[in-house]
Amino acid sequence: MPTSNKHDPETEKWDHGFVEVNNIRMHYVSAGSGPLVLLLHGFPEFWYSWRHQIPVLSQKFRVIAPDLRGYNKTDNPPRVEDYSASNLIGDVVGLIRKLGVDGEKVILVGHDWGGAIAWMVAMFQPQVIERLIILNVGHPGVRNRKGFLDFDQMQRSWYMFFFLMPDVPEEVLSRNDFEFLRKMAFDTATRKEAFGEDDIEKYVSMWKEPGALAGAINYYRAVTNSEYWRQLGKPRDFPAIKAPTLQIWGEDDPFLGTQLTEGTEEFIDAPYRLEFIPNCSHWVQQEAPDEVNALILDFLNDPSP
Repeated sequence: MPTSNKHDPETEKWDHGFVEVNNIRMHYVSAGSGPLVLLLHGFPEFWYSWRHQIPVLSQKFRVIAPDLRGYNKTDNPPRVEDYSASNLIGDVVGLIRKLGVDGEKVILVGHDWGGAIAWMVAMFQPQVIERLIILNVGHPGVRNRKGFLDFDQMQRSWYMFFFLMPDVPEEVLSRNDFEFLRKMAFDTATRKEAFGEDDIEKYVSMWKEPGALAGAINYYRAVTNSEYWRQLGKPRDFPAIKAPTLQIWGEDDPFLGTQLTEGTEEFIDAPYRLEFIPNCSHWVQQEAPDEVNALILDFLNDPSP
């Protein structure tokens, strides 16, 4: 059963807890009551990336924002194979089953890698999803067509090749008090005022957790494997998404181009909305919290999206 304790003072009424799921100990933050909303963060972040969404959504929903496998206070298994797609899916489904009401469907929200996991859960475990909200990451079917086969996107995704190297990325990213990673994360923001010094230091503190960088980078090593390269550009059957879906995209994303939204509706057998946010980069829910919160609430308040 999950255990919890009151969090640090700056997080006000939010609770921190731990739960055993899928052979790891997972840390999460929770707030509010009502239908369950699960917020999945991306690279190189942790639950804190949802700090602007938790207080708004928790007024109407029970919100849970976990640290994903490998991040912050959640266990970071050392083997690359521990970060397989099946394990990432199993973590989320296990968390829902442990913390949710029996048989409850959730509103699943994911950004970046959290969005990639959310797509996979919606495809392969559709029975747990009520609605799906994806921020700045393409559907796997679209990425298969437009990822490394698109020259512009290939240039944007240079770091993925770098991350496939053993050990070197961890050393480079942590050098000079994480100077490279700071620039990669915070200097790429369009609305740089979104990240204050306190915010940046919280991220740096998380990166300093033992094994945290290796865990985060192992996502790329595990999924961008030989099978991935063999299937690139080939027609593939992806289970249709059955849940109403909202996709939000910061237009200035330097890592993932807007072309990764093209044709998404082909993979969704349910109502689908695509919303672009101008003057906003990859870190969309932190740079444009008011816009993102309004879009999410509008989508969730619509009885027939």
